Amino acid sequence: MNLHNANIAVSAVSPAQYPSMVIPEFAFVGRSNVGKSSLINKLLNRRSLARISSTPGKTATINFYNIDDTIFLVDLPGYGYAARSKNEIKKWGEMIEEYLGTRQQIYQVFLLVDSRHKPTADDVLMLEWIRSYQQSVVIIATKADKLSKRELEHNLELIYTTLELTDDDVLVPFSTKSEEGKITVWDMINLLLEGEDSSDK
Repeated sequence: MNLHNANIAVSAVSPAQYPSMVIPEFAFVGRSNVGKSSLINKLLNRRSLARISSTPGKTATINFYNIDDTIFLVDLPGYGYAARSKNEIKKWGEMIEEYLGTRQQIYQVFLLVDSRHKPTADDVLMLEWIRSYQQSVVIIATKADKLSKRELEHNLELIYTTLELTDDDVLVPFSTKSEEGKITVWDMINLLLEGEDSSDK
């Protein structure tokens, strides 16, 4: 898979606008300003492929990034930003739910939480929803570089217990300022792809 061959394929607000190409999709979901776009840019060694907004909650579309016609990385709208209207929040929630509930080619949903804070009630609800569709979950704790090693260890434990994670779940600290977490996320994506290839044989 050539990571240099990456582009935004579609910005969708409804299933009719989703890409017609059927390839594995890996979705990233989390609260507004948790760093989904920055994470995608880091994974792809890009600075600005994924659009980063200085205004939390501004992204109002589902953005599909085509990676070498092999996979899509999918950036879902952020949730939990109170400054938006109730109608907007409801619309975005329905958009996320419709995608996660109907898209058959989703291989993995990654839930992003801010490593600096205890997961919110919205994070807990999102995790419960993901669990109804996946046997195990992957939590990515973003902005790990903003904490000392001791603080990060403490907060990872807090995230683990608050979300009631199990031995089957994965918690990955991630930093866009270093390589922390990047290789782990790609390893998980590649393992899932290899598993599918094996099952087809």
